[in-house]
Amino acid sequence: MIYREIGIGKALLRTYVLSNYKDLDLTRRRAFILICPGGGYHFCSEREAEAVAIRFNSLGYNAAVLYYTCNPLEEGHRPEGVFPEPQEELARAVAWVRCNAENLNTNPSKIVVLGFSAGGHLAASLGVFWPEYGEISRPNALVLCYSVITSGPLAHRGSIDNLIGNRTDLLETVSLEKQVTDKTPPSFIWASDKDPSVPCQNSIMFKEALESCGVRAELHLYDSKVHGISLASREVMKPGVSYNPDVSDWPERADRFLQSVLGPVF
Repeated sequence: MIYREIGIGKALLRTYVLSNYKDLDLTRRRAFILICPGGGYHFCSEREAEAVAIRFNSLGYNAAVLYYTCNPLEEGHRPEGVFPEPQEELARAVAWVRCNAENLNTNPSKIVVLGFSAGGHLAASLGVFWPEYGEISRPNALVLCYSVITSGPLAHRGSIDNLIGNRTDLLETVSLEKQVTDKTPPSFIWASDKDPSVPCQNSIMFKEALESCGVRAELHLYDSKVHGISLASREVMKPGVSYNPDVSDWPERADRFLQSVLGPVF
């Protein structure tokens, strides 16, 4: 395992990169999953971080977790929000992985950005805005998990407020279903159909926008009333919250989708 901690501006990137071995394949170059935990742009959830990286390691992927800049204060106490700092950090993180692909045993043409909730908004932001940062920051695919997408009536208002504060001039910009183009990467999307925090319509909106631009997308809605379900395993569920094994197949579903659009993991 190649474990490194890299500073990306104010952000921290932790890598979970599988080693190559002489009796395996010293030249193996794997697909890479870059994970953006959720937390309402207020914090980065540990439940959607290391355990997810290790889960994708088990499927043959290299991985990293980006602990991006969040609004550290109570809602309403930081009027300018943090946009676009997290977006710039993610763009720089993808560029860093691509520039260091050889040392990370990684295929630079198979870099996937995965995000949960507000981290899904961040991942999708790079999916639509990457041309502003250049080809080096382009994700080859997205995995969006019960993601915040819209700033409209079905928004998760806390996430949007933490992101842009009182900058109402940015509402249209951060409503990502309105920013999709044919340059947005193929996307695997899943959500809970009864999510009490981020309505599943956020995910549906993004899928419909992708398809209207001719971009491949796959959406799975699970029968669940829990937000922040992460891997849906005992390891990551909060005390007192039942884990849901019916949701826990989403990494395998994502893996199949990613291999169908990017080719084999290695």
